[in-house]
Amino acid sequence: MLSIFKRSNQTSDRQLKKYRKVVNHINKLEPDYVDLTDDQLAEKTVEFKERIQTGETVQQIIPEAFAVVREASNRVLGMRHFDVQLIGGMVLAEGNIAEMPTGEGKTLVASLPSYVRALEGKGVHVITVNDYLARRDFEQIGQIHRFLGLTVGLNVPMMQGLEKKEAYDADITYGVGTEFGFDYLRDNMAQHISQKVQRPYHYAIIDEVDSVLIDEAKTPLIVAGKMQADADLHMIAARLAKRFKQGVDFDFDDETKSTALTEAGIEKVEKAFGVDNLYDLEHQTLYHYMIQAVRAHVIFKRDVDYIVRDQKIELVDMFTGRIMEGRTLSDGLHQAIEAKENLPITDENKAQAQITIQNYFRMYPKLCGMTGTAKTQEKEFREVYNMQVIQIPTNRPRQRIDQPDYVFATIDDKYKAMAKEVAKRHESGQPVLVGTTSILQSEKVVGYLDEHKLDYNLLNAKSVEQEVELISNAGQKGHITVATNMAGRGTDIVLGEGVEDLGGLFVLGTEKHESRRVDNQLRGRSGRQGDKGESRFFLSLEDDMFKRFAKDDLEKFQKKAETDETGLVLNKDVNELTERTQRIVEGSHYSMREYNLKLDDVINDQRNVLYALRDKVLERENIIGTLEGMLHETMEFVIYDSCPEGETPDQWDFDRIETTMNSLLHKPAELPRTFEKPVQIVKFYEEPLDELVAYIRSFEDNEQVNALIPQVMLSHIDSMWVKHLEVMTRLKEGIGLRSYGQEDPMRIYQREGLELFGKHYQKLRRSIASEVIQFLKMLTEQQEEQAQEVN
Repeated sequence: MLSIFKRSNQTSDRQLKKYRKVVNHINKLEPDYVDLTDDQLAEKTVEFKERIQTGETVQQIIPEAFAVVREASNRVLGMRHFDVQLIGGMVLAEGNIAEMPTGEGKTLVASLPSYVRALEGKGVHVITVNDYLARRDFEQIGQIHRFLGLTVGLNVPMMQGLEKKEAYDADITYGVGTEFGFDYLRDNMAQHISQKVQRPYHYAIIDEVDSVLIDEAKTPLIVAGKMQADADLHMIAARLAKRFKQGVDFDFDDETKSTALTEAGIEKVEKAFGVDNLYDLEHQTLYHYMIQAVRAHVIFKRDVDYIVRDQKIELVDMFTGRIMEGRTLSDGLHQAIEAKENLPITDENKAQAQITIQNYFRMYPKLCGMTGTAKTQEKEFREVYNMQVIQIPTNRPRQRIDQPDYVFATIDDKYKAMAKEVAKRHESGQPVLVGTTSILQSEKVVGYLDEHKLDYNLLNAKSVEQEVELISNAGQKGHITVATNMAGRGTDIVLGEGVEDLGGLFVLGTEKHESRRVDNQLRGRSGRQGDKGESRFFLSLEDDMFKRFAKDDLEKFQKKAETDETGLVLNKDVNELTERTQRIVEGSHYSMREYNLKLDDVINDQRNVLYALRDKVLERENIIGTLEGMLHETMEFVIYDSCPEGETPDQWDFDRIETTMNSLLHKPAELPRTFEKPVQIVKFYEEPLDELVAYIRSFEDNEQVNALIPQVMLSHIDSMWVKHLEVMTRLKEGIGLRSYGQEDPMRIYQREGLELFGKHYQKLRRSIASEVIQFLKMLTEQQEEQAQEVN
């Protein structure tokens, strides 16, 4: 493994030399473009487009195109790209990740590859982590592209169909990652081709790529329909779960956050609800409500995972500390939390379409991204998305000093030392940014600052409106800002007057995050663009991360731990414990994402088959031919399924074949029981089936039929998919229990998932064919009756 990383770094150095050659070329071109008028500069876009259409590649055009964008940016925004930003742009244009520290102007970097790739005329998506950044980039960077004659669109939630279509038809579209994914799902639920808003995928640039492709990748995107929940059952389950004891009534794995009822717990549920066997098929719903109630109690903590506002549960993004507007948990879990908090029970979400973040973004032929922190996750980016991480040099040498961690014996010791350190720095006027991992923790931190009578700005999900303003002011003299680690991501902290002389911004981390990237992101708040700065983490052996992921190591370490009078741990190997624990956590999360992706890969293949059929129907592409194919498939399926290999003809289900076929055929036919091979039965039905096809084809020019058949098909396809997703979810819930039988749960899921899809898909095609034919027969009867009345 080490050799891979070594090789990767060497490649990066070699590539930087290659990029620097191109930068020299761009710099030599600069004087030529400075002399051009605005109109002449904009005309370059038309020239580049024509050159690409006549066979020139994007790579060949890059030096001139980048020089044009740099000059346009200088004229429009007064911002001229640094040489290192040009290198970042080249990395992105190739479909890789540019790792650039905070303050190096990633937003401006994106203007280069987005312009070049937009020249191909197939659309470019520039993806950010929130609405604020999407709007900011659309308005600011969009000016450069508009000046050069390109169209720019904005895609944010709550937009109407026509607005969205316009945004997607633009040369460059700015928006939030999840919204692009939801639009894909909604497009595949459209009832008419005109309702689809997206065009084929071409190229995407993802800002804060680690946040979008890794942090958010644990949760799939789900478009759900509402279904009434059983409020009473949720409330009873919640009351019962409150009385349950861990290790007695249920088991909970801290590391994987998985829960399971014990025998004692099952007995209590059976007694409370008066049932004999909770695992009986008829009690499946009760078991589901009960396990969700237990999960709501042990996994979800108030003011950490969610807040209660206006009698509603609002979910908190664990990575940013922001409220996830409009997001709810599916499968009854959201309602279980409402019951736990004794709130009104809302309707449950039932998945109608879903996709993982990974499988959505892998649909782009070219994908690239920018972030300040990606190297620690390089393996995952390479294996899942086929992107290399290339570290871009800073424009000015970095001056920030990253101090070694202070680790204390107890949480109380840690917070007392933290507050003392903040007070000391504040006395000199040095600004301090205190980073926390959750809202709850940030409120604990300010309690200790209050003891020192310190003035501070508290920024968490409850005050998100002021986020950007508070973060950008965190570098002013005498300011103390307490924020969740990821708050205001994408916002620059500019140092106030005289702060440089005091040592710059001091960043104090109060707990290590489960990902080293997020810690690096916090450190990177300080020391932007060669500014002075300092960072240090204050940790304790009682921190959540140690308790959850390093119980055994922690016990051993605590026995030999030496501390001073403040509780500071003096053992030199304490940092090794921290690093090892973080690697364990990252490995655990990676395994979880990998497992979820493998599960979704099974559904992904099925989704592609179904969506392809759906597109055919929407585009009215050979509808009668599709129907004909369904009839032939239905016939062959029912015949071969009713005449299994290894059974003699007297054991075959001739009645089933005859009933099924007669429900389809224009004229019923009696099936002889004398056939000895399935192929003979197929041959017997060929002629009546040809007659049926001819009958269907006679309606080819009938407007009423042409309008109705697609509606019938879409209705059946959508209904089958919703049911299939629900069955697959239940299958997923059950496979973990069966891993004890020495069989790999993933293989069970793949095999049984495929079998289920096969059955559902066959049934779908059969029911579509049957309903359409019944409709045609009814139409014929009506026509015949009308003809008789006329006579």
